[in-house]
Amino acid sequence: MLISIRHKTRYTYDIPARYAVQTLRLSPPSFTGQTVREWRITAPCMERAVHFTDSFGNAAALVACDQPHSHIEISAEGLVETTDCAGVVKNLFDPAPIRLFLRKTPTTTPDAAITELAAKTSGESTVARLHALMAAIRDKVEYQTGTTSQHTPAADVLAQGKGVCQDHAHVFIAAVRSLGIPARYVNGYFVTGAEGTEEAHHAWAEAYVAHLGWVGFDVANLVCPDERFVRLATGLDATSASPIRGSRPIPLGTSSVNEDLTVTVDVVDEDARLAQAQAQGQQQQQLATSTGQASQSQSQSQSAPVHANPSEPLAGNRAEKPSPSA
Repeated sequence: MLISIRHKTRYTYDIPARYAVQTLRLSPPSFTGQTVREWRITAPCMERAVHFTDSFGNAAALVACDQPHSHIEISAEGLVETTDCAGVVKNLFDPAPIRLFLRKTPTTTPDAAITELAAKTSGESTVARLHALMAAIRDKVEYQTGTTSQHTPAADVLAQGKGVCQDHAHVFIAAVRSLGIPARYVNGYFVTGAEGTEEAHHAWAEAYVAHLGWVGFDVANLVCPDERFVRLATGLDATSASPIRGSRPIPLGTSSVNEDLTVTVDVVDEDARLAQAQAQGQQQQQLATSTGQASQSQSQSQSAPVHANPSEPLAGNRAEKPSPSA
């Protein structure tokens, strides 16, 4: 599947800033099942960015903007080609030791309820058990926006029973780690098939399974990632895998500053879009051909000379009165 992506983020400040530093993890990697065909990032002072690979293997850029500004707009866009690998991650650069992903974080620390939920799941294999756990979490946590933030602990999410994809991932990670299985957070993009712009990127989790490696689980959609998914960055949780993290100094004499964040994400299946455009073009061509043939037939009918008595000669340019049968 060929997927086009346009991801725009805009920060607007109530008090202009003199300086800001941003770490951007907005470059998707190429590996088995995902090939980046073209990609570009646009941001203030991007031409002076320092590019590096972080400890999780994510391509990152450190951007320092030393010009006075009241807003920052960052965009990432391009084309990525994907194939379905049944959720199994292959040939991805993974410098971090696997045992690192057993580490708890403030948003992925399991409480008694999460531990119990994980312990109750079962399956004929580790993968089967993880699928059962994914379904159990989805049954307990309804997808609902506006109920949590990036910093909401997994325990609170399960207790209130509401959240979004990042919350599903956090609960899944906490539960999987409670079973002694390494798990990590992944953010990226997902082709929903719906028209319109989304207000956030997508997120899912991965668990390390012996003899298979890392396997993805999207609790929000109850699937393992397939060709509709584009991987962007990974980490222990949403914070460490965040596509954009930054800071700016607070002006002297100011106790706090406020900022407004706007995010728009467009993810399009270009193969489906092209097929639809071709189908519409063929329909329009067929319609134009039919209309043209009808017009030509009507024109010929109107221009044919008709008289009441075929034995009479034509009357020059004089219009003849058509017969009742014409």
